[in-house]
Amino acid sequence: MPQISINELTIHYNDNHHTGRCVVLLHGWGQNKTMMEPIEQQFEKDFRVINIDLPGFGASDLPLKPWGVYEYTDFLKEFLDAIEVKNPILIAHSFGARLAIIFASSYPTHKLVLTGAAGIKPKRSIGYHVRVRTYKMAKVVFKLPGLNRHQESVQRFFGSSDYRAISGVMRQSFVKIVNEDLTPLLSKITAPTLLIWGQKDDATPLWMGKLMEKKIPDAGLVVFEDDDHYAYWNQMVRFNKICDAFLADEKENMQ
Repeated sequence: MPQISINELTIHYNDNHHTGRCVVLLHGWGQNKTMMEPIEQQFEKDFRVINIDLPGFGASDLPLKPWGVYEYTDFLKEFLDAIEVKNPILIAHSFGARLAIIFASSYPTHKLVLTGAAGIKPKRSIGYHVRVRTYKMAKVVFKLPGLNRHQESVQRFFGSSDYRAISGVMRQSFVKIVNEDLTPLLSKITAPTLLIWGQKDDATPLWMGKLMEKKIPDAGLVVFEDDDHYAYWNQMVRFNKICDAFLADEKENMQ
């Protein structure tokens, strides 16, 4: 497995060194490049495919300090510059799509495939606000002498499943990342964009996909009926066929 040092971080990735246009795969939060390997295998005969363990995931090093999504995108730009990739095709899921959105709104990007893309601030229910208020009150109470040993338990109880599953620098990074709304950047994306969504996605609901289709100037949305946030994985054959059709012109141009 190739590895490279970027800003003192050792980064692990796959690279088939094909001479064609480059496809870069960006996995979701809490995942690693293994989740993207079926996509890698689909396109490795026709494209140069880069499949990366983002910092803090898989075999790559943790960030040295908490990163927000802009720091992750700065890293992505430095990584792609280091391996001499310009104007890539980005295929990204969930958290990885946050990086793809920022990258494509700032740097030349040939095409974009976003599935279950995060980046839009969610609509909050009354129950959510009650939960947050209760959590803030509980934090104050459990800082009192004799009760502060229970503070971590309170945080784990009230946190999301992603938040509860991490600690240290990655937990602090997660807090920064989920609070960043990328909606204003969508209109700045000029790359042709394919959106693929699960109809029953409860992490990034379908209304987010519909809003992205509306805001991104050249975008189309495909909905996988009765599927969830991992629709691309659950229906990988279908996902790959749709992506293959979206990228067919790129293969023809290489012949």
